[in-house]
Amino acid sequence: MKQGIGRLRFANEEDIKMPQVTRKMLARIMSYFMPYWKKMLLVIGIIMVISLLGLVPPILIKNIIDNALPQKDLALLSLLILISIGTTVILGLLQVAQSYLSIWISKHIILNMKNHMYFHLQHMSLNFYTAAKPGEIITRISSDIDGIQEIFNSTVVNALTSIVVLISTAAVLITMNWKLAIVGMIILPTFIIPTRKVGKLKWQIATKSQEKISDLNQIIQETFSISGALLTKIFTKETDELARFETTNNEVISLQIRESVVGRWFRMTITTFIAIGPMLIYFYGGYLFIKGEISIGSIIAFVALLGRLYLPISQLSNIHIDVTRSLALFQRIFEYFDQKQEIANKPGAVNLEDIKGKVEFENVSFSYNSKVKVLEDISFTINPGTMVALVGSSGVGKTTITNLIPRLYEVDKGSIKIDNRDIREVTLESLRAQIGVVMQEPYLFNDTIEENLRYGKKDATEKEMIEACKAAYIHDFIMTLPDSYQTIVGNRGIKLSGGEKQRVSIARVILKDPRIIILDEATSSLDSVSEMYIQKAMVPLLRDRTSFVIAHRLSTVLTANKIFVIENGTVAECGNHEELIEKEGLYRQIYDTQFKGG
Repeated sequence: MKQGIGRLRFANEEDIKMPQVTRKMLARIMSYFMPYWKKMLLVIGIIMVISLLGLVPPILIKNIIDNALPQKDLALLSLLILISIGTTVILGLLQVAQSYLSIWISKHIILNMKNHMYFHLQHMSLNFYTAAKPGEIITRISSDIDGIQEIFNSTVVNALTSIVVLISTAAVLITMNWKLAIVGMIILPTFIIPTRKVGKLKWQIATKSQEKISDLNQIIQETFSISGALLTKIFTKETDELARFETTNNEVISLQIRESVVGRWFRMTITTFIAIGPMLIYFYGGYLFIKGEISIGSIIAFVALLGRLYLPISQLSNIHIDVTRSLALFQRIFEYFDQKQEIANKPGAVNLEDIKGKVEFENVSFSYNSKVKVLEDISFTINPGTMVALVGSSGVGKTTITNLIPRLYEVDKGSIKIDNRDIREVTLESLRAQIGVVMQEPYLFNDTIEENLRYGKKDATEKEMIEACKAAYIHDFIMTLPDSYQTIVGNRGIKLSGGEKQRVSIARVILKDPRIIILDEATSSLDSVSEMYIQKAMVPLLRDRTSFVIAHRLSTVLTANKIFVIENGTVAECGNHEELIEKEGLYRQIYDTQFKGG
């Protein structure tokens, strides 16, 4: 299980292809910076001032050594020192201001990107969530986006700073002594040559590292959710899950270490040449001093300025590496942004308001992919206030039919209408506002009962919440709790029983007050007492509303106005209970099996 992280390799790293850096991609990246162009211009202005002021101390040193000290001029010496101190203080203040602005801009870019990503993912269809891993989603919206903060903080700012410092320093050096300047610059090409290879390797490792972090987040999300933790304990898989976590965590650490040390020989070479450069200046400068072509102060100032020349070159050579790594993150982020939102409002979509609740399916066909048909040519009309039951074996398409009504999926063929209006012609928000859903496994947030109820109606009054809970036969139970409506229900409502959670979810839908109700096997996993309470709670919920009830237990659908028996994605039988019993078809078989031991 455990491997030496120094020896751990990933054979497919070489298969990771670097993206083509196109104008379109760069323009897309720059679009996130453009809202802050004024502040960016201010940062550039501060960088230019800082770069120019940085030339002052070495020049002052030259004058101190060549003029003030030989002339024993104390006044000049004091003036030059005061100017040097003042310049240093101003430089410090400007660097603080530049750092603050850079961080402010980068943090707001991160803020906007995360908001954009969250909004984008909210509007993805259920097809996306059935395929995507939760850990992968968390990684893209958190660590991937956080990782690009350094693009502005370090890469962009360092590039601008390095260019300005390089140009200004090179100009001063050439002005002081062009011969010595050539000696100082002759080693600069050695800084740049290896950057492409190092950058490509950084890209490959960074891409693989983010993938492994996604896997790690997925393990954490799965095993520490309430269902995952319970499953792990029941099957005593703690040791196996720990081993899986350790293996993946080991791979992550290995990749991060390799990413940190990649190009170490390249950096060592640069460091060596940076140390050799001043020695060359002292040697050749000493030769020029002996010939009387340069002063000692000029040599010392030259060495001081040489550091300002080498540092920008070193940073610029590393910028290629940083940019290459950043592209790995941008590519992963853009992959999600480029995921098509399959279900969206059409241009000109109108609001669906004050509906009566008539629902029509006209020749509806649907498949989750082009190969497997789930529904085939389904047609029916449901009048307002009708209770419709959908029965049949698992996997025949009952839940799919109800999922198509609020456009959680899009039909392949045909149309669905509410009050004679195609649901594709109305806004999603207004459509779903008219529909209430009670799922087989109700989802409650780890918050108070009150806040979970307000999810149905944000501005609900206390009186409205109490009336909804009384209608759902849950108010009396809530009042027995120490904190009543302020009771925290735990992760996914774990502190409540299945029947209690279901009745809270029914109260939440009652608060929403929709015209169309969908009950997806709301009583299938409950005991007889809980089922009795749920059935009582369903009476006020379904009254005068169009409702679709999915149930395996026929006891919950015997009073339905219409019963559709679904088989192989089609409506095999239709009628009320008495009519279907008389037909002695599939419904009669299901009935006999449940009530007569068949």
